[in-house]
Amino acid sequence: MQLEGKVALVTGAGSGLGKAAALLLAKEGAKVAALSHTQKEVDQTAREIEQAGGDAIAVVADIAKPEDMQAAVKQTVDKFGTIDVVFANAGINGVWAPLEELSVEDWSRTINTNLTGTFLTVKYAVPYLKKQGGSVVITASVNGTRIFSNTGATAYSCTKAAQVAFAKMTALELARWKVRVNVICPGAIESEISENTEQKGVDKVKIPVEFPEGRIPLNDGKPGKAEDVAQLVLFLSSEASKHISGTEVWIDGTESLLQG
Repeated sequence: MQLEGKVALVTGAGSGLGKAAALLLAKEGAKVAALSHTQKEVDQTAREIEQAGGDAIAVVADIAKPEDMQAAVKQTVDKFGTIDVVFANAGINGVWAPLEELSVEDWSRTINTNLTGTFLTVKYAVPYLKKQGGSVVITASVNGTRIFSNTGATAYSCTKAAQVAFAKMTALELARWKVRVNVICPGAIESEISENTEQKGVDKVKIPVEFPEGRIPLNDGKPGKAEDVAQLVLFLSSEASKHISGTEVWIDGTESLLQG
C-alpha cells in the first residue's frame, strides 16, 4: 500500500472529491482524519473507511475559522500522532453574479472559505509536516487558471487563482523540510459543489458559446468522476511524486483547452 503508516487530513470529506479521496487514501494504508462542516456526512465517510478495514476519525470544523482549524489539527494529532498528508479540498462555488450585483458579503464569504480556509488548513498542519516531510494537495479549479469565460464567477475564480499562487509560494518555503505542495485543477466533475452555487443575473453578462459535440473532448462530453480526481490526489500524496512540488495539474479531459 502506497500510504502505509501515513496520516492524512482531508477537508471537505463529507462528499464529492473529498470523500472519494478519503476512501482511496485509507484503502492505500493512510489513517484518515475526515473533516467537514457537516457532522452526518463526515460520520458516514469515517464509518465507510472503518467498515472497509481502515482507520479514520470524523472531524467537524468550519475551515474559515482559525479556532476550528486549530482544534481540528489538534484532534488529528491527538488521535494519530502526526500529519503526513493534507488534502485541502473544502470550498464553495459561492455566488456567481455581475459585479454590481455581487454583494460584499457574497464576495467575502467565497474568499474566506476558499482562500482563507486553505491558508488555515495548511498553516496549522505545517509544524507537523515539517517534522518528517509530507505532501499538501490543494483543490483549485480550471476557473481562474485556464478558464476565464464563466462570466460572473469572479470571486470564485479569484480564489482559485490565488490558491495556485499560495501553493507555489509555500512549495518553495517548505522545500527544505521535504514538504511538497501541489495543486489540482479539476474541470467538470460529478460532485455536490454545484449545490453551493447561487447565480444572480449571470445570463445578462455571459457571452454565449456553443460546443456542438460537448465541452469535454476526452470523455465524449461527459464530466469526470470524483474517483478520477482521487487517483491524482493519491499520486501527489505518495512517494511516486517525490520530486514534484509547486506544480498545478489540470484534470479536465482537455475541457479548459477548448473553453478557455
